[in-house]
Amino acid sequence: MIMEVAGVIFDVKRFAVHDGPGIRTTVFFKGCPLRCRWCHNPESQRLRPEPMAGAGRRYCGFVGAEGDPNVVGRSVTVEAVMREVEKDVVFYDESGGGVTFSGGEPLQQPHFLRALLEACRERAIHTVVDTSGFAPWPHLAAIVELVDLFLFDLKLMDEVAHREYTGVSNQLIQENLRRLLDRGARVVLRVPLIPGITDTEANLAQLTPFIAGLPGVEAVHLLPYNPIGEDKYERLRKTNPLGRLQTQPDDALAAISARFSSLPTDVKIGG
Repeated sequence: MIMEVAGVIFDVKRFAVHDGPGIRTTVFFKGCPLRCRWCHNPESQRLRPEPMAGAGRRYCGFVGAEGDPNVVGRSVTVEAVMREVEKDVVFYDESGGGVTFSGGEPLQQPHFLRALLEACRERAIHTVVDTSGFAPWPHLAAIVELVDLFLFDLKLMDEVAHREYTGVSNQLIQENLRRLLDRGARVVLRVPLIPGITDTEANLAQLTPFIAGLPGVEAVHLLPYNPIGEDKYERLRKTNPLGRLQTQPDDALAAISARFSSLPTDVKIGG
């Protein structure tokens, strides 16, 4: 019955090396409750398949329900996803890798996510969930024992700014993060560095003591701005809310990283 559970995804990326340890297969879920202005996967925001010019050129066969190359997103079963995942088990075993569930927000499809995690557990495949943390706590509590590692985003500490730039409050996110750590979950924090928004002096000054007060954080990854989403808005016929931004130069990234050097955990630039 688990293998018959279905959900909506928009991509499966094999041989991923930035979505957790080792060589991984990353499964991208459709649907997200946030509307981050810098979103580099805007095609992930809507739960349902949607028109996107040239989607089939990029997306590993998981395009429209009828295989339409100009539609992104497809309803698939756990069985179909696991067929893709299991193609590279030998690489997971050799590299300490596995499967990463990303998006979008995987917790937008909690039953599908749990079924996939259970299927991976049955096959002894290492699992990572990449999440914004914005979900009802019961959705997280239902999977915490099945997840080997959480990649957990921290964006903006100021609640007003968080609402302005993501569309939601950060209070639930912070509460869920604390609860995960209290439950003994392995957590790597990821901070997207968006020029003029999250990489500001004010935000960084609040992030450091907040992270220092969290018990058991495994590592902090500082993610330079990724412009990959900029051309997607045009292909989706949507307006890019931020326009084009420049990725931070190396010296600026080094200065940001130095601010986190006092933390009692590993800090690195990149995922």
